[in-house]
Amino acid sequence: MSRNGRRPRPRLLVFNQYYWPGVEATAHLLSELCAALAAEFEVTVVTGRVAAPGGEPGRAVHEGVEIVRVNSTAYDRSALSLRALNYATYLAQSLRQGMASERPDVVLCMTDPPIIADVALLVARRFGAPLVVVSQDVFPEIAVELKRLENRVVIEVLRRAIAGYLERADRIVAIGDTMRERLERKGAPPDRLRVIPNWVDSNVLTPQPRQNEWAVEHRLADRFVVMHSGNVGYAQNLDALVRAATFLRDLDRLSIAIVGDGSRREELMALARLLETEQVSFLPYQPREVLPLSLSAADVHVVGLARGLSGYVVPSRLYGIMSVGRPVIVAADATSETAQLVERVGCGIVVPPGRPELVAREIRRAYDSGLDLVEMGRRAREYVTAEADRSVAVGRYRDLLLDLVGRPGT
Repeated sequence: MSRNGRRPRPRLLVFNQYYWPGVEATAHLLSELCAALAAEFEVTVVTGRVAAPGGEPGRAVHEGVEIVRVNSTAYDRSALSLRALNYATYLAQSLRQGMASERPDVVLCMTDPPIIADVALLVARRFGAPLVVVSQDVFPEIAVELKRLENRVVIEVLRRAIAGYLERADRIVAIGDTMRERLERKGAPPDRLRVIPNWVDSNVLTPQPRQNEWAVEHRLADRFVVMHSGNVGYAQNLDALVRAATFLRDLDRLSIAIVGDGSRREELMALARLLETEQVSFLPYQPREVLPLSLSAADVHVVGLARGLSGYVVPSRLYGIMSVGRPVIVAADATSETAQLVERVGCGIVVPPGRPELVAREIRRAYDSGLDLVEMGRRAREYVTAEADRSVAVGRYRDLLLDLVGRPGT
């Protein structure tokens, strides 16, 4: 007991390469989760350097969370070798920092990079604390499917490293049912697996008028806007969206906006120039405070997922789109979490991946009022507020963590 008679708050030690003020999906999700958990836990996050104000190495406190930012590299991630260097320096520095930390009651990590969970496992065992791994993707299978990783020796080393923590973690959180099945097949004990989908703060991401000030600033207010917002990498299969524009040259009011950054942005911009798709424009990541406006500026969003990635990765950006009440065209395998959710809720259309002519067909239908975009958007917003709001996910994580700590919340 503390001097005032209250139980001390349990100590939660968290590992992930990206955290506030990073713009990465895991940075945003983890920042929201830790800020909410700080009401009942003493939360310390061991994270890496990010190329943004406030992302320098050192210690800071943000929204009640102590941030320990190690001196890792923060090179541009478009080159695989530089990304690997960022990973390696973060892994080494975070292990050193974790081993020197004050004893935690529970250790939690996201899988960015994937083998940070091995570091978290070593730290958890050092202190005799339980480990919770939140799997945001299934590695190395996702890299193999995308042909980003082909060296058999490296693949086998990674498989063993990942099997090591999957078999030993006290709890493994999958962000979808298909991912849970993939993790179970990789060796995760079924009784330790939990499914907690990613979330969105529906009080922050609220529907805004399509012709808002952000749309005016970017010359989209009087257009029919099709948008991709988020990472521009290999998993998103955005070639299909760029190529779809070649079937839609006759639609005078159409604008296709690809908003975000990633390893394939320059390549896709070159493709758009080669195909002379003047309707396609590229914009950088938008600050979080303008996301309600930027996401709402679209008439319809497109979410792509490359063929074969069902269950290996779940695009979290879908919840942001749904939260602002916008419909979505999903170009993904029918077995993917994203496709199944959209069809179940009735908030959009699903087409197979890698079929630009089918993406174009659905964009044309939306443009010609052949789809009830308003009703689809209404269903999307209704689902998010009831099932995928941050408060729902935080409650599930709170219960999981307190169960491992072995005592009720303070």
